[in-house]
Amino acid sequence: MFIIVGLGNPTKEYNNTRHNIGFDVIDYLADKLGISVLEKKHKALIGKGIMEGQKVILAKPQTYMNLSGESIRELVDYYKIEEETNLIVIYDDISLDVGQLRIRKKGSAGGHNGIKSILKHLGHDRFLRIKMGVGEKPKGYDLADYVLGYFKKEERILMDESCIKAMEAVKLMVLDETDQAMNIFNKKVKQVE
Repeated sequence: MFIIVGLGNPTKEYNNTRHNIGFDVIDYLADKLGISVLEKKHKALIGKGIMEGQKVILAKPQTYMNLSGESIRELVDYYKIEEETNLIVIYDDISLDVGQLRIRKKGSAGGHNGIKSILKHLGHDRFLRIKMGVGEKPKGYDLADYVLGYFKKEERILMDESCIKAMEAVKLMVLDETDQAMNIFNKKVKQVE
């Protein structure tokens, strides 16, 4: 069984913001797999289904980003999964260009408060992750305002494409092909001018 978690903030005002790109990927997966992600459990909205022959739990923590670890800890404990190999976390990354993916098996929080919370609650940094590039904060912008802001039209097109790529990466990861997913998807994407 795999737990696939997209990070974001609950409530409508955060829909389609940079910080909620993890939720967007879960929505794409849910749609593609015919899974309803509406059950409220473990401080998250969850849905259960099958992907590539594996049982999967899709989850969107409802704790707000900075407390994401609380929900993930509950999910991991309840479903008794091996968090180093069977937990996949999908989230926004401002150090990557818009639309770029970066798949990792471990690593620091890199200033991301949702990941800081997960590291704190798991007690280690060894879990699979897909970072979704949302672009660097422009000079003079407040970081919170930037990540809670919306994509420009051209950026949204790139992000929709990267959500589809993230979905393909998740498929490989649940087949225990994380290295292959890294080889395919950890490449630079062409930027729109």
